[in-house]
Amino acid sequence: MVQRSTAQRSNDSIPLPDKIKIALSVNGVETTLRVAPWTTLLDALRDRLDLTGTKKGCDHGQCGACTVLVDGRRINSCLTLAVMKDGAKVTTVEGLATGDTLHALQQAFIDHDAFQCGYCTPGQLCSAAGLIAEGKARSPDEIRELMSGNICRCGAYPNIVAAIQQAMGGKS
Repeated sequence: MVQRSTAQRSNDSIPLPDKIKIALSVNGVETTLRVAPWTTLLDALRDRLDLTGTKKGCDHGQCGACTVLVDGRRINSCLTLAVMKDGAKVTTVEGLATGDTLHALQQAFIDHDAFQCGYCTPGQLCSAAGLIAEGKARSPDEIRELMSGNICRCGAYPNIVAAIQQAMGGKS
C-alpha cells in the first residue's frame, strides 16, 4: 500500500473562509446576516430567515419556483449568491400582501384557480409582480412569453394568464 504525505491525506487542515456580513431589506424589514460565501439567496431566505414561501425546485434556475424580486426585478434566487445582493431590497411571496389584504395578484390567482398543487405559485406570483412592474406585457401571448421561465407541472397556465390579466386591470 502506498503511503500518502500528511498534506495529501487530510484536507481537514484547510480553513473554511470566514462568513461574510450582509445587510438586506427583506419584505420591508432591515436585517443583517453572516453567511458563507457560497450561500445562495434562496438558502439565506429559507434557512436563515425562515421565509419558506420561496421554493427550491430544480436548483438550476430552470423552473422559476425560487423567483423573488430584488430591487424590483425578478430573479432566480437559487442562482444568486446572497453576498452579491448586499444592500438590496428583496421581496418574497410573503411580502406581497399588505397586512391581511392580499396583493391583487394573490386574489386573482384565487379568483381564477390559477394553482393546483401550489408548489410553483410563490415563484409565479413574484414573477408576475415583476412582469407587471416591467410594463412590457400587453397581450396574453406576451404574458405567456414573459412568464416562460416559471414552470407549472400541473398545467394551470391558462388560469395563470387570466389571473395576471385580471391583476393588470384587464389591460392585456
